[in-house]
Amino acid sequence: MNKKIVILGAGISGLSTAYLLNKDGYDVTVLEKKSEVGGSMESIWENGFMFDRGPNSGLETTPIIGTMVEELGLQDQLMYASKEGNKRYILRNDFLHALPMNPIAFIKTKLFSPAAKLRLFIEPLIGKSNDGYYQSISEFVTRRLGKEFLDYAINPFVAGVYAGNPEELSVKSAFPKLFALEEEYGGLIVGTIKSIRKRKQRAEKSKQSARMFSFKDGMQILPKTIADKLGKKVITSAEVVSLQKNGMGYSVIYNHGESSQRIDCDILVSTLPAYIGADLFKAFDDKLSKHLSQIYYPPVLVMFLGYNETDIAQPLDGFGFLVPAKEKKSFLGAIWSSVIFKNRSQSGKAVFTLFVGGARNPEVGNVDKQVLIKKVKDEFHQLMKISAEPVYESYRYWSKAIPQYNIGYIEHENYFDEFEKENRGIILGGNYRGGISVGDCIKNSEILSNRIKSL
Repeated sequence: MNKKIVILGAGISGLSTAYLLNKDGYDVTVLEKKSEVGGSMESIWENGFMFDRGPNSGLETTPIIGTMVEELGLQDQLMYASKEGNKRYILRNDFLHALPMNPIAFIKTKLFSPAAKLRLFIEPLIGKSNDGYYQSISEFVTRRLGKEFLDYAINPFVAGVYAGNPEELSVKSAFPKLFALEEEYGGLIVGTIKSIRKRKQRAEKSKQSARMFSFKDGMQILPKTIADKLGKKVITSAEVVSLQKNGMGYSVIYNHGESSQRIDCDILVSTLPAYIGADLFKAFDDKLSKHLSQIYYPPVLVMFLGYNETDIAQPLDGFGFLVPAKEKKSFLGAIWSSVIFKNRSQSGKAVFTLFVGGARNPEVGNVDKQVLIKKVKDEFHQLMKISAEPVYESYRYWSKAIPQYNIGYIEHENYFDEFEKENRGIILGGNYRGGISVGDCIKNSEILSNRIKSL
């Protein structure tokens, strides 16, 4: 507990880790380049609309989240998604089909053909892959469930979660629990049933059953409140320029205002995006730098559109919809934000969050944004039966949005482990290790803090 710990990055990963360490009496300092904390969590109020420009919600998959909310005094801010948000749609042939959530709905749905439905019953008879570590989620799902299920369930799901391509994402690294069902139980259906008991023992919930949450003032209130709790232990507008070994510990050189500062530490934790860490750690290990720089972050344009409810003919009775690649649209999907969390718009208004680009359409970064936005709006208006222009619109462009756990990612993971062993006291964290969701990041912060305590 006498060791000095420095954490780079005040996103949810870095702040959650710092919070857990500080609570147990550890000396911790967080350095953040931006003037505000939160990383990709950005929440703004404008004209009566609340726009989460990064993550718009989280899943309560671990009890740590509830404990943290209570300890931070955020109970009055906490919101759970409305029951109306339980229904999710998939676009097929320009029609929104509700995703079936039970066996009867699956039998009745027109989202999948009779042949695709019958194919699902063969799944328990399919054997294991001989090369799971280098298998894409596309290959995995096609082998176990068939091509149509890939096209109209997994493809849009992957776009919604990762903004990624199923042909490129590694099933082992990007969807480890899905991969584990085959490895441990021999199949998905049997594995899902048998794994429920294990999750209950760990007091965890699957992402399918976990409650979706946010906050009245948006997701950024969580990192902001953690930073307020930590006080002067969080230093913003601190751009780290170099890292150096210093005897048994490390020195961090950073610019703060017009001066250069130095802070020495025993333990250095980086929760920076991989592409930023690639430059900082180059002096330590060129091979590590190459591994970090090879992690792909596709661009994503997040659009926020508000309308008068009277101008929308599509019933607003769900979470939103995802767009399969086969549908040839210019966006990945839309979240019906004011249906899920009622305070996101004024009375009589409806607001939507649309996602454009990703690994499916990386050219989003090179096209005229206004031309693209008009095309997206035209398609969205047609699908949602909207008869007027939005009364409010905004967007946030992320040139590097979400790390892609692509095929061969295991090689990165293995090298990160090797680097940490050879450089005792340095720990690599963030959403390129252990999962990209808010829940994953908070859960992994407990793992990180426990590792730090063991050093």
